[in-house]
Amino acid sequence: MIRRFRRCGHNPGVLSAEDQAVVDQFRAMLTALRNPEPWTPGSARDIAVRVGPFVERAQTRPGDDHGPDLIAVALVHPGTPHAGAYLHGRQLGYTERGWLRCETSAILGFWQPGYAMLTHAAAGLPLPDDVGMTPAHYALYIEARRRDDSLDGRTLLRVGPYTQTRHAQQDHDRITAALDGRETALVPGHRVSVWYAPFDVSDHQLFADPNEADAVALLADVLEGANPRGAVE
Repeated sequence: MIRRFRRCGHNPGVLSAEDQAVVDQFRAMLTALRNPEPWTPGSARDIAVRVGPFVERAQTRPGDDHGPDLIAVALVHPGTPHAGAYLHGRQLGYTERGWLRCETSAILGFWQPGYAMLTHAAAGLPLPDDVGMTPAHYALYIEARRRDDSLDGRTLLRVGPYTQTRHAQQDHDRITAALDGRETALVPGHRVSVWYAPFDVSDHQLFADPNEADAVALLADVLEGANPRGAVE
């Protein structure tokens, strides 16, 4: 897009405030591209990633299970966390992606405001259906830990993958409600708890599919010894 700059009528050598803001943004973009801040694995700071010919802002999720070549990210509107940016992000498809697996080779570095001009949002375009990243699924882990504060315990059940975090959260809340008041009575000497984390595809055979059975019923079967699938001694 070619932007024509308007000069103030009283002083032909001075840019208008609007045009000066555009010039400042352009300079910030050039600075960001020429001087990227190298990304450091494990950092909680937002990063800049390539999505086709565009650059997008992404938040990282620690603890992904694929090593240094892939991490889990969520694409966010460049104006995050402002409310207006959230609404605009919903219109352009930023809030519907969930967690994605991003190749670390696509990371330009830590996010800088100068990258904002290079995003789909700045161009008024929705994110494409294919952003070049596959979903980074979640899983639920139900564990029985000893009540003496030691680390001894066992995993009773693994459930996954969940393609959307809200589905994992729903089952997490349902299992938590089912365990309420019974956490220390189900397995003698242990406390049963549930938590969710990234789905480890390398151990997919250990997980029960939440699309094939109800997660609460699966746990009940495991506790009764009728269905030991996913249990680890």
